[in-house]
Amino acid sequence: MKKKLLDVLRFSLFMGIGLFFIWLFMRNLSDQQKQEIFQSFKLANYYWLLVAFVLGIFSHLLRAARWKILIEPLGYKPRGANVFMAVMIGYLANLALPRLGEVSRCGILSRYEKIPFNKSFGTVITERVIDMLTFVLLFVIMIFTQSGKIQNYINQKIYAPVQRKFSLELMDSGYLTYLIIGLIVAGILSVWLVHRRFRHTRFFRKLYHLMLGFLEGMRSLVRIRKPLLFIVYTLLIWIMYLLMAYVVFFSLNETSHLGLDAGLAVLVFGSVGIMIVQGGIGIYPAIVAETLFLWNVPETKGYALGWLIWASQTIMIVVAGIFSLVLLPTYNRSNYDKSGNHPTKNFVSVSD
Repeated sequence: MKKKLLDVLRFSLFMGIGLFFIWLFMRNLSDQQKQEIFQSFKLANYYWLLVAFVLGIFSHLLRAARWKILIEPLGYKPRGANVFMAVMIGYLANLALPRLGEVSRCGILSRYEKIPFNKSFGTVITERVIDMLTFVLLFVIMIFTQSGKIQNYINQKIYAPVQRKFSLELMDSGYLTYLIIGLIVAGILSVWLVHRRFRHTRFFRKLYHLMLGFLEGMRSLVRIRKPLLFIVYTLLIWIMYLLMAYVVFFSLNETSHLGLDAGLAVLVFGSVGIMIVQGGIGIYPAIVAETLFLWNVPETKGYALGWLIWASQTIMIVVAGIFSLVLLPTYNRSNYDKSGNHPTKNFVSVSD
């Protein structure tokens, strides 16, 4: 009962944060601007959301294939359909509670493919590490390729409002830059001091073991049998993610002219929003609106586009996740013999 209550509280917290960001963005809009947003929904070409839906499914098929590459060195060869359905059910679970998806997908393989939970969970950690490194690489590429636009945005949206609010007439953008750098350095020092003071506590021990798990996951990469195919799948997954955002640009006239550079910025900054709030609800459209300000897209159109991108991705996860939940038991029923034992043909010797 206590665990269920905690789960409900966590879900309510993340839902509340999402609703707060919706209110935060909408409260400063005039009635006319709100009407423009709803009008954008009416005039949108939803064919492109269907295209994004299909691209999303394809990206998760690639993710399932990549996960199989990580699992096979453990001595198991799970069926592709089970791996794919486990991935989709995991994403569906993650919409409810953070990290629940990782547990769910490993539990499914444990039940239907007889792969020990701790072994499959180690491969999931490896996946997360690879995706995080890929995200950091894309973030760096985006910063370098869009440095001019980002600097203009900072000057207009951060420096200028701060100067007006605090009447810092003598503090130009250069001084503010030094101030921000100083705050970052102070933050790093604070983290170091906190670590020294509390490193023996239970929290820091859990954090330490988590980092060891990440390192162990990275070491497991050296055992994969198809490293080139693994890299190709990783690149294709993120290309699909980029295209999922990019194709939705064509759904609105005001964003149909944008290129892949804008798509990359939406992918990177939007991913940050999904990391902050579970499922990105509320915050994702606001981040997309702020991102497309770099390309002079009106705030209301950017916000509407953000909701369209978010909706196409979320609906895809919900539909495919529910379909997988329903199909999974039926698909696996014929793969058990009369005694209820799992067939051994899916086990592969490590020495093979």
